[in-house]
Amino acid sequence: MLLTDLRTIFERDPAARNWLEVLFCYPGLQALVFHRLAHWLYKIGIPFIPRFISHISRFLTGIEIHPGALIGQGVFIDHGMGVVIGETAIVGDYALIYQGVTLGGTGKESGKRHPTLGSHVVVGAGAKVLGNIQIGDRVRIGAGSVVLRDVPSNTTVVGIPGRVTRQNNLSTNILDHDKVRDVEAEVIRALFERVKALEKQFEELQDQSSFSATELGDEQTYNPKSNKSDGMIEDFLDGAGI
Repeated sequence: MLLTDLRTIFERDPAARNWLEVLFCYPGLQALVFHRLAHWLYKIGIPFIPRFISHISRFLTGIEIHPGALIGQGVFIDHGMGVVIGETAIVGDYALIYQGVTLGGTGKESGKRHPTLGSHVVVGAGAKVLGNIQIGDRVRIGAGSVVLRDVPSNTTVVGIPGRVTRQNNLSTNILDHDKVRDVEAEVIRALFERVKALEKQFEELQDQSSFSATELGDEQTYNPKSNKSDGMIEDFLDGAGI
C-alpha cells in the first residue's frame, strides 16, 4: 500500500520531485503510514496504543484519522492540514482529499455514523461530508461544500447544502476544479433574466396605456431602467463567471 500511495502522489502532484522529498515532506503520506499501523492494532483489539498513535500523528501532521477508519489504497491527502476522518468512515481507493476536509458525524448516534466514499472521489478543500451517507465512485465534491445526503456515482456536488450539479461526470482530469458549476449563481442569473423580461413587458404595457405619467403621479410611475441594483447583480454574476 505504501508503494501505491507513493505512486499516486507522483501521478497527481506536479510538485513531487523525488522519493526522499515525498517521504519526509508530505504530511498526507505520513498520516497514512501512522494510520495503517494504528488501524492494524485497532483491529486486533489492542487498547489505548492505536489512539495514542493517532494523537501523535495529529500533532505531527495536522491530520486526524481515527484508528477505526478504513482507508483504501492509493489515497492522497494533499497538504492535509485540518483534515478529520471519523471512526466509522470508509474512504475508497484512489480518493483525493484536500486540506480542511471533515468526514464526520451529525450527532451522538452509535454504530455506523460517518460517510462512505467510493473510489476515485475528489473532496475539495474545506468540504464537510457528514453522517452515515454513501458517496458513489468518481464523485467530485466542490470546495467548501456541505454534503448531508447520498450522492450517486459520476456526479459533481457543490454548495451548502451540497447539490448534485452534473450527472455522468466524465472529465478525464479530476483536478479541473475551475469547471465546477456555481449552481446558486446560475439560479440567480435565471431569476434576474426573468425579472428583466417582466420589466420589459411592463414597459411595453405602460407605453400602450392611455394614462400619462402626469395622470398617474410621480410616486406611482415605475421606471425599471432606474433600478441601480442591476449593476450590483451583474457584478456578482460576472464574478462567478455566469
